[in-house]
Amino acid sequence: MSLLEAATRVRENAYAPYSRFKVGAALRSTAGNLHVGCNVENVAYPEGTCAEAGAIAAMIAAGDQRIAEILVIADSPSPVPPCGGCRQKIAEFAAQDVVVTLCTTDGLSRQMTVADLLPGVFTLEHMDRA
Repeated sequence: MSLLEAATRVRENAYAPYSRFKVGAALRSTAGNLHVGCNVENVAYPEGTCAEAGAIAAMIAAGDQRIAEILVIADSPSPVPPCGGCRQKIAEFAAQDVVVTLCTTDGLSRQMTVADLLPGVFTLEHMDRA
């Protein structure tokens, strides 16, 4: 199954009663496994958790630790980039040259690398003196 098909399917499972803005994400690990996630809102935190974070959590829960590629889809006029927190999470588990594909339900897409998505990423090397 393609990342686009998987993200499109899981997007329908999003729990978004407050924003009504459903987002799906799918990633392939470096081991070749497919992992998906969707956004989940709640009354105390109406912005909810992000689809990308859900896919990464599913990857970790399944025993994989590295992202080979990731795709995000939403019903938006233009491709929606991940929030800042998800950008950092993606950068934690993906090399800087990994491709991130952002899609709309209308068929628009934009590709970039993790380095393009989060320039100046905070890494473990920043804590070398700790």
